[in-house]
Amino acid sequence: MNRTPLLLLGGGGHCAAVIDVIEATDAYEIVGIIESPESQTECVLGYPVIGTDDDLPYWVQKVPACLITVGQLKSSAVRRRLFQQVLDLGGHLPSVISPFAKVAASAIIGDGTVVMHHALVNPLAEIGANSIINSKALVEHDVRIGAHCHIATGALLNGGVTVGDDCLIGSGSMVVQSTRIIGKTIVGAGSVVVKDIVESGVYIGQPAARHLKMEAED
Repeated sequence: MNRTPLLLLGGGGHCAAVIDVIEATDAYEIVGIIESPESQTECVLGYPVIGTDDDLPYWVQKVPACLITVGQLKSSAVRRRLFQQVLDLGGHLPSVISPFAKVAASAIIGDGTVVMHHALVNPLAEIGANSIINSKALVEHDVRIGAHCHIATGALLNGGVTVGDDCLIGSGSMVVQSTRIIGKTIVGAGSVVVKDIVESGVYIGQPAARHLKMEAED
């Protein structure tokens, strides 16, 4: 089997987790990792850091298939910027799905999205570009997730939920069926969303409520 050369952008902890997924697929040959100029990282799980963001024009010409391996907590800004930069340089971003995940044949997975180990994406779900569906997350039937989102470990999105662009749905959180969440929203770990979120911000609790103090701290 000929494996596709792949360039990884970002060398932190999320990169290590994604490498494990990539290796499990046996579909890609990781050429190396691009890091931020200030990073001291030299390699991740044996794969070398071969350049910084400043070297992207050179490396994308050599290795056009790229994957964003920067994590996403408070903001999607870095992932969004790198995604657009790869496209502007003529590269492309494959979706990568763990062989230990279950993705329905009718589900749609956007470019550059990673579906991690033991995640479940059910029929007629749609996930936008450059998103993370993390380990053991559940994306139920007819869910719509925008671009540049992170559905964190063990999060549960029930049937018909809509999540806008640039959102984080935190670990172990739950969103009840048919609920809508506006873009640029953070739902804290362990929270339960029981009604539509129509104003961007940070929401925590059971039921989830807007947390102005946490927004001010950010």
